[in-house]
Amino acid sequence: MAFPAKYPSLNDTALTEEARSTLIRVIRVAFPHDSFPDGPYERTADTILKAAEESTWFRVSLTQGLLTLAHLAGGDFRQLDEDAATSVLRRIETTEFFGFIRRTTVLNLYDDPEVWDAVGYEGPSVDKGGYIDRGFNDLDWLPDPRIETYTGEPIVEIARSVPLAPPHAATHGGGQSAASTSADTSTQPGATDARQGQLQHSEATK
Repeated sequence: MAFPAKYPSLNDTALTEEARSTLIRVIRVAFPHDSFPDGPYERTADTILKAAEESTWFRVSLTQGLLTLAHLAGGDFRQLDEDAATSVLRRIETTEFFGFIRRTTVLNLYDDPEVWDAVGYEGPSVDKGGYIDRGFNDLDWLPDPRIETYTGEPIVEIARSVPLAPPHAATHGGGQSAASTSADTSTQPGATDARQGQLQHSEATK
């Protein structure tokens, strides 16, 4: 890691107006919103610079990152067009410098009242009595839902058939099995008469 005390150019770059404007450009490219005014981007950059003033680690990361941007841009990063600037940022997206900017921007850029106005967000409602009496059901910013009545054939659900118990399955309550029940039918009167008829026929043919 390069320390400002060893490399004076880091001190020359850090926390200057040039560094601030470069940082604003970085945030604009990384978080592009045509409808956002300059104010939120500028205040987010100031928040990053303030955090860098309070932390040596962030300050060194910031100054090194800005020097790296200038090197990769072949001069002034602020002069690059959108595509070229995006390509440069993609090359440093895994660095501590860009991670520091990304984290701070996400937490601050979208918490700016000017950004809320730009996207149509009314902001917190606690100090205004909540949403119940302030258009709780006012969703005019959403498209009207499409409601259609089904006019086709009635939809009939076919019930799934319930499988029967296998023949060898025992009956509930300790009863006989299906197989033993079938065997017991041989003792019924009709079965006895049929068996006697078969015996008489066999005797006659002997």
